[in-house]
Amino acid sequence: MTVVYDAGPLIAADRSDRAVWAEHRARLELGRVPLTTAPVVAQVSRSGRQAQLRRFLRGCDIVPFAVDDAHEVGALAGASGATDVVDVHLVVVAHRTGVGVVTADEGDLSLIVASLTAPPPVFVM
Repeated sequence: MTVVYDAGPLIAADRSDRAVWAEHRARLELGRVPLTTAPVVAQVSRSGRQAQLRRFLRGCDIVPFAVDDAHEVGALAGASGATDVVDVHLVVVAHRTGVGVVTADEGDLSLIVASLTAPPPVFVM
């Protein structure tokens, strides 16, 4: 299954977490290129010296936060009571593309996911 990465997997990859890298490689070998979002990348990108993060991201499709996303993200934030638009956008992308979310913190996403009909699965790493 293709997935959308939240910040947790990206941080773990930057820290050379072997399990995260192994799962990432397995997805790529199966032709299931993971997604993440540009706002999530912005959350974790702190310097040009994060070589592992940049290497990991070369194996991902990065979805931008487009102008057309703003109203959908805002509506879901309002419906769920969430205040973190980065998390809401991530869930919107997962829902729209029909894939699951890989996260290190299910709590951040649970309210958002619960507000959707046919919510995407959330996989905690």
